[in-house]
Amino acid sequence: MCGLSGEIRFDGAAADVEAVWRMSCSLEPRGPNGQGIWQYGRVALAHRRLSIIDLSDAGGQPMVDSELGLTVVFNGCIYNYRQLRDELIGHGYRFFSTSDTEVVLKAYHRWGIDCVDHFLGMFAFVMHERNSGRVILARDRLGIKPLYLSQSGSRLRFASSLPALLAGGDVDTTIDKVALQHYLTWHAVVPPPLTILSGVRKLPPATVRVVESDGRSRDVTYWNPVHARAEQYAGIDENDWQDLIVGSLRTAVQRRMVADVPVGVLLSGGIDSSVIVALLAQEGQKDLQTFSIGFEAVGDKEGDEFEFSDLIATEFATDHHQLLIPSAEVLGGLDGAIGAMSEPMVSHDCIAFYLLSQQVSQHVKVVQSGQGADEILAGYDWYPPLAGVADDDVEGALATYSSRFFDRPHAELGGILQPQWLTEVDHSRALALEHFSREGADSALDRALRLDSLVMLVDDPVKRVDNMTMAWGLEARTPFLDHEFVELAAAVPPALKLAHGGKGVLKEASRKVLPATVIDRKKGHFPVPAIINLQGRYLDRVRDALLSPEARERSLFRPEYVQKLLADPNRHRTNLGSNQLWQVGLLEMWLQQHGIR
Repeated sequence: MCGLSGEIRFDGAAADVEAVWRMSCSLEPRGPNGQGIWQYGRVALAHRRLSIIDLSDAGGQPMVDSELGLTVVFNGCIYNYRQLRDELIGHGYRFFSTSDTEVVLKAYHRWGIDCVDHFLGMFAFVMHERNSGRVILARDRLGIKPLYLSQSGSRLRFASSLPALLAGGDVDTTIDKVALQHYLTWHAVVPPPLTILSGVRKLPPATVRVVESDGRSRDVTYWNPVHARAEQYAGIDENDWQDLIVGSLRTAVQRRMVADVPVGVLLSGGIDSSVIVALLAQEGQKDLQTFSIGFEAVGDKEGDEFEFSDLIATEFATDHHQLLIPSAEVLGGLDGAIGAMSEPMVSHDCIAFYLLSQQVSQHVKVVQSGQGADEILAGYDWYPPLAGVADDDVEGALATYSSRFFDRPHAELGGILQPQWLTEVDHSRALALEHFSREGADSALDRALRLDSLVMLVDDPVKRVDNMTMAWGLEARTPFLDHEFVELAAAVPPALKLAHGGKGVLKEASRKVLPATVIDRKKGHFPVPAIINLQGRYLDRVRDALLSPEARERSLFRPEYVQKLLADPNRHRTNLGSNQLWQVGLLEMWLQQHGIR
């Protein structure tokens, strides 16, 4: 996993190598093991390397194959690269490295843009064809690896993070009104192609963009899982589904052990990360390093779940690291986490992941993590009410979903935002309705899970984990987002997912490998007590941001709304219970920390 950046010119001028170099330097935390830059007239590509596969210089990037006329920069990991390499050798290709990057390059030469259909993994890459001048940009199916874009006049820039594009300069940093509405409706989620800034866009997941030398482009969406009952699974019973889920997850976990360095596991003590450890132990994995984080309690708010992570570590004899973060370090973690965010994210899990990654990166370069299981297998509390909605009632399904998932109704934005930032159209509801109305989802639950797995998941927990781990040069791999596992989970009957309070099929399947105490426990999270209830220096930081000259000049929020929140900092909550003051304050802190006026 690494950081890539670059520029394409469409006016005949040479690419701005200095700007690309600045972008690349800002990505140094993502790739501390090496840096490279390449230019061919109007195209420049740069890369920061985190060495995971083929640690030699032969795996360095940008990777050029002069014989094939291709140059690539690549971020991610292709888990089946060895099998693809053997297949390509069978087709006559010669390799000069043992890296997955070279497999991506030669797979493109062999199969064109259809190469992505052959990849099992997480990836974003940019490929340049010397002879045609064509440039290919691609992103993996679940959007695990980011790719941000900035089009200005006759040039296109791209990078693995939004702040990298800012470092390149010449970016329109005005706030996007529609993105702001999404931010305040979906607890900071801004679906692609938008970002909170008007001048920055992001390539959607499961998308290949073909950019011709004259600037014309076309997008190809290459994956769209069906959330319906598949004929191939007709007649199988609950036990069969459990076996299928465990078998597919076992394969996903095994795939993510591919590396030339040790791979650990982030162990929260919940069922998702615990079953990853259990499956690795069953496969004979020895001396597996596991990592758990905790914080000092604040008042009656507990700050750790060590009871459960210790249980799993003991049960499977892992080399366990229990990391307790003193309260004094959390404030610094807040600043660091905001600096690491490609886009503003309100979940206090960001601080936890940032501080955890800082510690874990001192031990390993790669970890597996349990993100995605709740969105794939219906683990959240907004899913069960959908069981009472008729399968063909799209409006009813959206009404039920939005009443629990949306932070607030559109009408409330009038009391929050200054008039110039309001839009008459409820863009968030319109996007959700369009998504719910698409073919390929059998039930209300299927529609919600499709939206959550393809949109909400990508721009909340997936982005969060990528940003916070890569801030410390730590690669996170998520077996629950293996696309074959996601396809299987989408076919599971809704009743089996909703059983036992959600994720029923996973819970029952896990009883074969996990202690019941972990399976039957109350759903946990990454608790950061100092952020859950704002007080002291944390409250001061939010207040200072919202009352700063920059915030007054930007004038996003109505002054009376801000004063209401500051008068009672922990009273006003969103529909999902998040602190409204933190939501608006975090946006201002992010804008100011990244120098956006």
